[in-house]
Amino acid sequence: MVYGDSMDAARIVGYFKGKSILVTGSTGFLGKILVEKILRVQPDANKLYLLVRGTDASSAQQRVQKEVIDSELFGLLREKHGADRFQQFIQDKVVALSGDIIHENLGLEAPMLKDLAEEIDVIVNIAATTNFYGRYDVSLDVNVMGVKHLCHFAKQCPRLKMLMQVSTAYVCGDREGLILEKPIEPGESLREGTYLDVDAELRLVREAKKELMMMNSSSDGDARKTAERKAMKELGLQRARHFGWSNTYVFTKAMGEMLLGQLRGDMPVVVMRPSIITSVRADPLPGWMQGTRTIDTLIIGYAKQNLSCFLGDLSVVVDVVPGDMVANAMMAAMVEHSEEKGAAAVPVYHATSSLRNPATYSVLYEAGRRHFYENPRVGKNGEIVPTREMCFFTTIARFHLYMLLTFKLPLEILHLVNLLLCGLFSRLYNDLNRKYKFVMHLVDVYGVGIFGPSPCKSK
Repeated sequence: MVYGDSMDAARIVGYFKGKSILVTGSTGFLGKILVEKILRVQPDANKLYLLVRGTDASSAQQRVQKEVIDSELFGLLREKHGADRFQQFIQDKVVALSGDIIHENLGLEAPMLKDLAEEIDVIVNIAATTNFYGRYDVSLDVNVMGVKHLCHFAKQCPRLKMLMQVSTAYVCGDREGLILEKPIEPGESLREGTYLDVDAELRLVREAKKELMMMNSSSDGDARKTAERKAMKELGLQRARHFGWSNTYVFTKAMGEMLLGQLRGDMPVVVMRPSIITSVRADPLPGWMQGTRTIDTLIIGYAKQNLSCFLGDLSVVVDVVPGDMVANAMMAAMVEHSEEKGAAAVPVYHATSSLRNPATYSVLYEAGRRHFYENPRVGKNGEIVPTREMCFFTTIARFHLYMLLTFKLPLEILHLVNLLLCGLFSRLYNDLNRKYKFVMHLVDVYGVGIFGPSPCKSK
């Protein structure tokens, strides 16, 4: 991040000296980067309280140690302090809390909650369920109710100087042009003629789950759980698209922002909206990445040759931003708006790349294609999996026609033959049908983002 004239690095680093900071989502990709950054550039920060799910304090501590501190991302910090002093430094600065933002009291006992409230200066909410096709009830619990519970806790913190909510640039929807950095107003949706009521959505989920329990009361436990999971996933996608969002994740993150605006009162708050967060650019470990990120699903599908075609316009700009740049932007925004009580509107920042450094999906595809040609995947039997070109369709009609003629009709014929031959080809049919459904599911969930425009930064 490039700091403006009014904000230099020394001022940002100095701000965190002596501060006690509560971080949610610290075991995630961005959370790790932020925690490491603060500890490395400002060793005189007072405490970093990391709220993680665990059965008790001991399990929470073990999880933080294993998933955060022992990460290779902390290698530079480990070298800086030396192997012997590093762990003592961590023990002095990092406190693991066993809790969860889906609970009203964050899952903490009353005495601990009270003591924590007395000490906290800054709250950073990174915790989220990021599954595009996640259960609607679970997404609401974490991405919406979690914001509500943190707001209630923040109002009990007499020393609070900042509450940062990490959202996503895609709450703005799939629109072209310059997207203004403005908060989401109560009731606002992306589809004209609709009014988004968070309480109504929560009631809808409760009623839907009651109906599901009644409908499946005669089924066994596993069957009921499977039916509920499928129904909740479908409901989330349906409600998201009803109001104009492409998937459950961005829809519920938008509701979380909306709720924050309604509940903040005069609290100093700021919203950070990154686009697709990718690997670390510079420090502490260039190229570092954790797990499978959003766009990696498509890359893995291509690597395994499960994807031979896809719906997408390769000329569309892919908006990715390095994780360390997002962490830098978060720290700068916290400092800029610290103790800014009673602001007329919630300050919003887009941490994106498409305006200044546009890169199209064709760049991503060509890089992936070149990589797998030079480093072909090896199958279980040791044979090289040949890398083939992917076919892209720029219209939904052409894509569906291609899938119908090339895959769906042959599958139906195979299904019929399989029935006539008493299941002789069941294994082949099931395998091919699974691959077909996998491609159609990816297109349904991810295709809109690749087919449509990406958000731009405005400031």
